[in-house]
Amino acid sequence: MTATFTALPNLTAGIWVIDAVHSTVGFSVRHLMVSKVRGTFNDFTGAISVAEDGTATVTADIQVASIDTKNADRNAHIRSADFFDAERYPTATFTSTAVRAKGADYVVEGEFTLHGVTCPVELALEFGGVNPGMGNGPVAGFEATTVLNRKDFGISIDMPLEGGGAVVGDKITITLEIEAALQA
Repeated sequence: MTATFTALPNLTAGIWVIDAVHSTVGFSVRHLMVSKVRGTFNDFTGAISVAEDGTATVTADIQVASIDTKNADRNAHIRSADFFDAERYPTATFTSTAVRAKGADYVVEGEFTLHGVTCPVELALEFGGVNPGMGNGPVAGFEATTVLNRKDFGISIDMPLEGGGAVVGDKITITLEIEAALQA
């Protein structure tokens, strides 16, 4: 999809590829109604394709089996059919539909597919700027956040607590810390 891309300072035309070594795809979810469990996805790719006229496409793929919550049993449960069903739905995808200014920051609108279900999402985006890099060309930095409801994506397992509430909350906060390099 091609989207209108509000010009970001010094983000020149070309393909900006996510550097997974210097980026993080993280999340947090309410646990036992009193705390949060955090985790990351360790296998992801993506790019920002900026055309000469300023239009752009933002795409990303996340391998859901790469989830890491620092607990092997929990990771296995989240990969199972109770949650991600990673064997059946191995990849979560994002494709932008628009990027617009919002005050000093930006909003990226797009379609997110998880667990075989596609829903529109908005990510609040902070543009960190562009740096000349370390001899391999320019790099750009971004931080984006959104809150998703897992039930919107068909992940509807309920694990109620005796006194009310649930073991796992419905709202998932996604945080993306991205460094992207302009390809030669």
